[in-house]
Amino acid sequence: MSMFSGLIRVMEKAARKAGHRLRRDFGEVEHLQVSRKGPADFVSKADMRAERTIYDELLHARPDWGFVLEEAGVIEGDPTKPRWIIDPLDGTSNFLHGIPHFAISIAAQEPKLDGSGWGDVTAAVIYHPINDETYWAEKTRGAWLQDARLRVSARSRLSDSLIATGIPFQGAGDPNEWMKIYSAFGPEVAGIRRFGAASLDMAYVAQGRFDGFWETGLSDWDTAAGCLLIREAGGFVTDFRGRSEPVLSKQVLAANDGLHSKLHKLLVGALK
Repeated sequence: MSMFSGLIRVMEKAARKAGHRLRRDFGEVEHLQVSRKGPADFVSKADMRAERTIYDELLHARPDWGFVLEEAGVIEGDPTKPRWIIDPLDGTSNFLHGIPHFAISIAAQEPKLDGSGWGDVTAAVIYHPINDETYWAEKTRGAWLQDARLRVSARSRLSDSLIATGIPFQGAGDPNEWMKIYSAFGPEVAGIRRFGAASLDMAYVAQGRFDGFWETGLSDWDTAAGCLLIREAGGFVTDFRGRSEPVLSKQVLAANDGLHSKLHKLLVGALK
């Protein structure tokens, strides 16, 4: 059994407090006041309440840290201290349609020692409110679901593999690029799934439920926690060129070692 560090306890407390409110709002989703934030990109009072709850909790615990928030944007803190990267409701469209597949994602990112920007993500929490599941990871301490250690799947054959993705939708993503990748992956794998919450897709890769994941056009708050979870579970996360940055969002390809190389080869061939 692994014990939560003080930092993970702070993050989980914030996620659980916001998750309690989301569960309550989810039960009354038809009454929520919803406004459009962009094409097929909704924001509800539930998003904003959850974000404010997380912000208040984390600010109280670490008053000199900065924030990257989906709704409120960037809030600067002490540049020598870490910052929080937060998605208070990943899977908003699922939430608003009464589909119980959404999550809260919180990551802690360290500044680079030379002051040139932001470096490694060192702590991550993805909380699934409906199932009351806390996925978490710390750099060098592994990835966990509650107190159970997570490992990426050991599958080595594409024909046995289940791959997750996000499908381009109204105003977001590149349908032509997606179709090229899908056409390369589809005939080779056991199945492709689109569940609508990238943070949970990545948590499921870390858990071995999914064997791989690809998507483009995401934001840092969608993937920062998931990147660390997968890496600490023994997996690989890169962009489409094979580069491994601390946070991947514009292009994400994730899997175990053997499958990643096979998927990457197919992807490169598809995008030539």
